[in-house]
Amino acid sequence: MILASCADNDTAQERAEDQIEMAAEASAVQSGNTIVALGLTEAELLEGELRSADGRELADVAAVRRDAGGTVDRLLVEIEDSNPDRYVEVPVADLTVERRGDDIDLVTSITAEDLMALPEAMRVETPAPAPR
Repeated sequence: MILASCADNDTAQERAEDQIEMAAEASAVQSGNTIVALGLTEAELLEGELRSADGRELADVAAVRRDAGGTVDRLLVEIEDSNPDRYVEVPVADLTVERRGDDIDLVTSITAEDLMALPEAMRVETPAPAPR
């Protein structure tokens, strides 16, 4: 019974991750070539890797997050080597872009320890309530 429960949890997590990826890709297609943050398109942000100032890979970008006005203000990232996968939000204001050939690195002063200490983010954004 415990084994089945673990398998169900893994399947649920995989479905949630697939949902994040599909929503992020759909949003990137919709935004097209529009620069959304840090001089990058949404698709470019999604291809980026979050790295420390010393070049250590910290996380992969899973999705962009917007404020109430629609401006990209943070990124949902999956922390490298977390098990189970752990997602946190990182403000784009704290990032700089470094290009290495076709690779895009998003560099932060946040340490791996600081990243792990951030609160776990909701994987799917809850839409704001409709105005009354």
